[in-house]
Amino acid sequence: MAQVWKCSGLRWAPDGPVLVWDGGRRSALPRGKRVAFAVPEGAARTCVGARGHACPLRATVPVRSTGARCEECARLDRAHSVAADTIADDPRPYRVYLAWFGPGMVKVGITAAERGDARLLEQGAVCFSWLGTGPLMAARRTEELLRAALRVPDRIPYAEKRAVRSVLPGTETERAAEVRELHARAAALAGWPESLRPEPCEVTDQVRAFGLDEAPEALGEVVALGPGGAVSGELVAAAGPDLHLAAGELGVVVLDTRLMAGWELLPTASAQERLTFPVREFRRDQEGLF
Repeated sequence: MAQVWKCSGLRWAPDGPVLVWDGGRRSALPRGKRVAFAVPEGAARTCVGARGHACPLRATVPVRSTGARCEECARLDRAHSVAADTIADDPRPYRVYLAWFGPGMVKVGITAAERGDARLLEQGAVCFSWLGTGPLMAARRTEELLRAALRVPDRIPYAEKRAVRSVLPGTETERAAEVRELHARAAALAGWPESLRPEPCEVTDQVRAFGLDEAPEALGEVVALGPGGAVSGELVAAAGPDLHLAAGELGVVVLDTRLMAGWELLPTASAQERLTFPVREFRRDQEGLF
């Protein structure tokens, strides 16, 4: 029987995105690489566990879940998450950022300073700027200040992010405009924590890092993986957890690699582009997206 691989997710290394597999194996994802795998007939998607520990129940999880964890493992994972606001005594310095994903889509967030721009690559931020650096609680208060005073969200759904990638403004100046305007408004607010050091607006554009500058327009997204399904396509771009794959007659389709976690996958050698998992097309109307 062919060897099956279990995906642990996509990571952004200094040289670009890589798929990580159980056991520590890694598959680099340079543009132009063929991504080809199948889900065996009769397979079930099982919980990936939490904090490096296997799920004691080997619980089955929904095929459309991007977390791939059962309720107990999800609770354990979130209990140790900075993003969930459950850790208040982390001594590391944190940075507050503004991230832009498309027209009208700017969010505020925080990340450990030692991680550099990794968090922005993981989220698929098209461009971003730092706002300030300081202790964790000062960074959290600044994040809350922007949410309350300027109504800046701290989350934007991935479905909205990926649906606008093919209609982004063409120049870095256009893409940076909303970040610069919001940075100036944020810097003028009263009530910044004294321990947070403000940083000037210096917008970093990640369109080329993702390959979106040369990628054809994506027409839709994979909804879920399932037994007996398969994909074979050329990687034309990668942003956040998403792979943009040229899949034959379907054109370019986005695969969220978080949907791969929990499945046992069979690598395939097919050179023919194909995709048999269900796909949802991106919809646009005269008023805009969705």
